[in-house]
Amino acid sequence: TGSQLREIFDKINNLLSGKSVHSGGRTVSVTQHPQGLDFVHYKLAEKFVNQGEEEVASHHEAAFPIAVVASGIWEIHPRVGDLILAHLHKKCPYSVPFYPVLKDGTSLEEYQRMLGYQVKESKIEQQDNFLKRMSGMIRLYAAIIQLRWPYGNRQGTHPHGLNHGWRWLAQMLNMEPLADVTATLLFDFLEVCGNALMKQYQVQFWKMMLLIQEDYFPRIEAITSSGQMGSLMRFKQFLEKCLQQKEIPLPKGSLQPSFWRS
Repeated sequence: TGSQLREIFDKINNLLSGKSVHSGGRTVSVTQHPQGLDFVHYKLAEKFVNQGEEEVASHHEAAFPIAVVASGIWEIHPRVGDLILAHLHKKCPYSVPFYPVLKDGTSLEEYQRMLGYQVKESKIEQQDNFLKRMSGMIRLYAAIIQLRWPYGNRQGTHPHGLNHGWRWLAQMLNMEPLADVTATLLFDFLEVCGNALMKQYQVQFWKMMLLIQEDYFPRIEAITSSGQMGSLMRFKQFLEKCLQQKEIPLPKGSLQPSFWRS
């Protein structure tokens, strides 16, 4: 509920502001250790990204409550935002966006890690699981850039707003597509923040969508094997429907004004 989310936000904000907070049956404060605040900044940012990787990956609608808290904390405590981006870029290079290249002297195992795969005892994780985690993190990012904490003073601009989403999209389209990954992440990103981008950029946005359909989609299709068609077809149907209706629907789970009265 909205009231529970406010409680969580206040607790995190109080902790970062140096106040004493009750947690795990005891009272803690960042002032108890010289590096206390640095540690909390780092761990908190890591936890936000982990929630994208785990929670949002399994329940897409969870992106919005997590993102609105992350965005609000980012606005008051910019250091946390810098570290959210750092953790996100390390775990999911596609959020930069960046496709790491295999360099001489890099082992295959190390390269798989650079691509975002989990490697345990020389076993690389399955593609489905990998894509699910990447989707969760991209969806969280796409939600953060469009949401603001509704109870802030709202004087300044969003600390990492929709212009970053526009840039991400433009950069993605300037890169050679990767089989499976590109179609999946473009779909995830546009499903979550396409509506917000459409409202903000209007004619420019539809030009971009047309470019994706006519120019970029065939390039993804050309490198996609028959076993990777699922994500491609889902993306194709999404594009066709949006361009046909000249509308991108609000994402499922987006926080309506009524949520904050709950």
